[in-house]
Amino acid sequence: MTDTASTGVQQSFQFKSANVSLTALELYYFDNDEFEANLREKINQAPGFFKDIPLIISLEKYEGLDSELDFFKIIGTCRRHNIQVIGVRGGNEDQRRLARGASLALLPGSGQREKPQEPEAATEPESETQTGQPTGPAPARIINHPVRSGQQVHAPEGDVIVLGPVQAGAEILAAGNIHVYGPLRGRALAGIHGGESARIFCQSLEAELVSIAGHYKISEDLQDNGWKNAVQIQLRDDLLVVTPLDKA
Repeated sequence: MTDTASTGVQQSFQFKSANVSLTALELYYFDNDEFEANLREKINQAPGFFKDIPLIISLEKYEGLDSELDFFKIIGTCRRHNIQVIGVRGGNEDQRRLARGASLALLPGSGQREKPQEPEAATEPESETQTGQPTGPAPARIINHPVRSGQQVHAPEGDVIVLGPVQAGAEILAAGNIHVYGPLRGRALAGIHGGESARIFCQSLEAELVSIAGHYKISEDLQDNGWKNAVQIQLRDDLLVVTPLDKA
């Protein structure tokens, strides 16, 4: 490995791993006019959530497997609504070739990650580091004050615990669970890396938006179920389910 001292060239950048929250658009079929109308409807439901988000187009449930997708039309429509398409997940070889031609990143389908692995020879336990010290779960991020409008709290590896209210316009993102010991009025996104077992707990559900592993509901969807009550929210069969804490 060369360095600045040996080459005399100053390094202008460095690669580092990054935990980024991404939203997937699960495409079933594509008609340009219907796509834009449906997209506009979704954005009108939660405009703050969709503004300038990076988006992945998921083709794992796409029905037109033999049809050519016009990714340039999809990208153009999304950009008109301030949504940035950055990649494609799944799809057949022809579709991935077209996506590559549109300068989109290619991500493996979820089926590739779900293949059972072959048994391996005995190795060091995964729960320990090379020094033999247990790694354990990531520690929770604890917030001891209210989360105010415009603030964002991000826990890329564990839970978030807020010992107070989350005001409207605030946002909580966690790889794990979210606990709010007060009213939840802003946005809460748990399981941001696809953790479908993540849950959201709050003392009073008044949220603008809640999401678990990319599945979301906005305030209009929540007001008929547990609104302004202590609840937990979890994902069951790809649906968000709200349950009063006293019945959990």
